[in-house]
Formats: sequence, structure tokens, C-alpha cells
Amino acid sequence: MNRKFLLPTALLAGGLILTGCTTVPAEPGEKPSAAATAQASTESVEPVLTGDLTPAEVMAENADYTTFNTDEWDESDAIDVTLSGTTATVAGETGGVTANGSTVSITAAGVYRLTGTFEGGIVVAAPDDAEVVLLLDGVTVANASGAAIDVQSADDVAIHLAKGSSNTVSDAASYTADADANAAISAASDLTISGSGSLEVTGKGGHGIKSTDDLVILDGTLEVTAAEDALRGKDALVVEGGALTLRATSGDGMKSKGDDGETDASAIDWTQGYTYVSGGSVDIEAGDDGIQSFTDTVLTGGTVTVAAADDGVKAEAIVSIGESSGIPAPTVTVTTSNEGIEAANIGIGGGVVSVTATDDGLNASGNAELQARIDGTEATADGADEFGNSGERLEIAGGTVTVDAEGDGLDSNGDLTISGGATVVYGPTRGGNGSLDANGELTISGGTVTTYGPNSMEQTPSAGDAGWVLVPAALAAGQQAQLVDESGAVVAELSAKKAAANIIFASTTVSAGATYTVVAGGETLGTAVAGEGGMGGGPGGMGGPGEMGSGGPGEAGGMPGGGEPPARPGEDS
Repeated sequence: MNRKFLLPTALLAGGLILTGCTTVPAEPGEKPSAAATAQASTESVEPVLTGDLTPAEVMAENADYTTFNTDEWDESDAIDVTLSGTTATVAGETGGVTANGSTVSITAAGVYRLTGTFEGGIVVAAPDDAEVVLLLDGVTVANASGAAIDVQSADDVAIHLAKGSSNTVSDAASYTADADANAAISAASDLTISGSGSLEVTGKGGHGIKSTDDLVILDGTLEVTAAEDALRGKDALVVEGGALTLRATSGDGMKSKGDDGETDASAIDWTQGYTYVSGGSVDIEAGDDGIQSFTDTVLTGGTVTVAAADDGVKAEAIVSIGESSGIPAPTVTVTTSNEGIEAANIGIGGGVVSVTATDDGLNASGNAELQARIDGTEATADGADEFGNSGERLEIAGGTVTVDAEGDGLDSNGDLTISGGATVVYGPTRGGNGSLDANGELTISGGTVTTYGPNSMEQTPSAGDAGWVLVPAALAAGQQAQLVDESGAVVAELSAKKAAANIIFASTTVSAGATYTVVAGGETLGTAVAGEGGMGGGPGGMGGPGEMGSGGPGEAGGMPGGGEPPARPGEDS
């Protein structure tokens, strides 16, 4: 697609000057390289995501996010605030702290150490240029009438979890529709969470932790349970470290809202509304999406595990997963989802990605609607017809990608390109979907691709340097087999996670015109003649060497039993 996030440099720089706090460059590092442990040895060229789908390039076109680091304040300056029931006492100079009934108000910049138990709310109403640190050191705050911590005004706020401390906050059971503070921890400022202690957050009536600016998690052990979104950052939602357990009953596990809901296209800031995970561990159970971003979702490190009622990892513009200089490669596992990973454009350049979906595994769709919103025009249907290429890109350049889908395995309403890594697709067992589905070019030029597909709707490569073979071979769930060449040498080890009717294997080691056979326990299950990039059909897997019905190499059918129609594009087109 035409990249849309660039704004004039002067505008970007002008809005990012902060006092005291650290503005972190969005670019996470150098362009990702292929993961050595996962990379296939058959690549003809070094794989790299083309264009703007690398994590570094995606983040470089987003606004920087802000952190309030621990080296920017001194714990020895802390004002001690002891909470007890519905009262609070302040040691020494009260500074900017006052207690009025069930509300403790902080109205000045500074470091405030909170201990004890409080039945009420902590309110930060400091000047707009103030930097406030809430040092939680064994505190329980339960507010039956609103947010437990409500940052109404400040420039930057840090919640720091004291070493060895256990802290708990909870809020009201419900909020009015127009409530500004509708989370257990609500911040109308940049909010950074750090420290080596733990924090348990219960958002009974709304979100768990919410910021209307940047929400950044540096470290700490966080357990967040919320009626709606567990974590929500408007401008950016960032996880650099920590151990996060997120439970969202009816909302998203992690959501970066951006200007979602804004109807005036000229008022939308397309450099904000992104999610970035570079470290730590994140375990999500969500009643809606696992991760959802208004613009981009970028994963360059850490371990992310998602069980979602709807989509696992989602962004309106780009989902980018890959390595970054100095950061261990990410591990992304979607255990349950409707669609595993979805965005207008998807790029995977490294790491370990595993997706289980009841619909499509990886789905690049929605580009036409996105462009219409950017341009402020009326949205039109994706493509000129149901097979139209609407400009999406799904690219895999490295790492290990495993997909188990009952819809299409890898689905792009535009181009699908694989240039490196090891990709395995356990495709649908029912008809009407295929392991690979592209409305544009399906290009395989490196790495290895193995798919286990149904008895119809299979699409083979239309371009690329890799050879490929589609073998009709019925495998039972759990069955082991091998793909062998004409000499009997093993080309690939096969393992069917679920029942399959055919195997597609693509690699630069496959020679066009050669015969390949699937064998199991000494029995031949199927044989086909290999094709090569540029000889396969368009959407739907038309034609090519190795016809699955009757007939030989190059015959026009190419479908099981011959004659089935080409695959339809993805259902979300």
C-alpha cells in the first residue's frame, strides 16, 4: 500500500519536546536479520522484508513514545504517605499531599511513597508541566465509587513498584457513559510503570490500566483483570519488559486507541495509536481481540501468548514481527482466535510465530477501507471484483511460522511473498478454503514452505525462484511421512497435525519437472511432478505441473479430481 504515516519533519519534532522525561526513539534497531536457529538452509539470497514492513521502518514512521525512567528521580526524595482505612497521614512536610475524606490528592511534582490500605481514591491533579512518581510499597487501594488511581493532570507520571512489594488496586463496579476516568488506574498523561515489585489490578467496571497519552511498561509483575480492556494507551502502548498477565472479560487484552472514532480525516494523527512489544512476557486472555492497534502492532522481542475470542494480533495498518539489534527474537503464540493475525499489511522477518485460528491464520485485508479513511473518501469494495488485488501485502522473510487454520492458512487480498524462514501451514480440513490464498502474486523465492491442505481450493506459486510440488496424498491426523525425490533421497520430513488431502512443498532445492513422492511406512501415498515459480495459477491454484486429477505435468486442471473452480479470496475482502 501507499505508506501514509509520514508527516513533515518539523511537525514531528515540534510535538516531542519534553522536560525531564525521556523521549524514546520509536525505531527499535537495525533492519531485522533472519533468525539463525529457525532459518532454512535452502535460501538463495539473504531474506529481507521489502519496503516498509520491517519493525525499524514501521516504527520510524510513528511518533516517539515517552518514558519516565528511574534515573530521572531519586527515591530518597520521597514523601511518605501512610494509608489507613479512609484516612491518610503524611510524614514531615506535607508538600503537595492533602487528604479529604476518601480522597488523597497530590497537587505538586515530586516522589510519593504510598503504604497501607485505603478505601478511596488517589487523585493526581498537578500542574501540566509536573512530573509525579507514585512509589507503591505494599499498598492496597479499593475505591467503590471510581478509579483507584486517577491522574487528572500532570506532564508525566511514573508508578514504581518497590522491590519485594505486593500492591493491589481496584475500582468501582460501574461507570457512567461520559466518565473520563473509567479504569482502575486512569491517567490523562503519559504513564510509565516500572520496578521489581508486583501489582494486581482489578478493573471491575471498565478498563484495567488506561492512559490518554503513552502507556509504557518497563518492568514489574503485573496481573490485570478488567471488564473491558486490560491495558489501553491512546497514543502508544509499549511493553519493554516485565511479566504481564492480562485478562479482559469483554474487551481487548492490549489496545492502542489512537484517533479511532474521529470522523474528520484531516484531524487524525496517523503517527499514533500503535502497540510496540520489545521484551518481557505477556499472557493474554481476551473476550475480544488479544492485541488491537489503531495503526500498527510491532513485536521485536519478548514472549506474547494470546487466547482471544476474536482476533489474536490485529492492526488496522501493519503488523510487523521481527528481530531488532540487541534484542532476542520474539515468540508470538496465538492459542485460540477467530483470525490469528490480521492487518492491511503483515510482515514477519524473524522469531517464532505460531497461530491457531477457526478462520484465517494470517489475513492481510482491509487496505481499501484504510486508504479511504486516510483520504477522507467513501470506502469502496476491496478490488474490482471478488478476485481483485486491493494492494495488501503479506510477507514472510525469516523465522519460524506455524499456522493451524480452518479458514485460509495464509491469506492476502493482495500479494503473498515468502523469501526466507520455515513456514508450515496446517490448512483447513473443510472445503471452500486453502492453505495459501493470494489475490495478487504468490511468490516464493527462499526458505521452505510446507502446507497440509484440503481436497480443493489450493493455490500454488505464480512467481519466485523456489521450486514447488503439490502432491495428492491423504494423511491422517498425527501421521508421519516423507517427501522423497526420484533417487529416494528424503527432501522433507512430513508430520500431519490434522487430516490432509494434499501436500505443497516449496524450496529452492525442488527442481521443476522432477518427480516427487510422499511415502509413509514404505507405502506410496502420492506422486507429482514439480513446478516452479511463475508456472502456477492465480487465485485458486489453477494449473501447473503435477495435476492432481488425471493427466500429467502442465495439464490445465491442477485440482483434486480435476475441474474444481479457483479459490475465492479471503472472506474479509
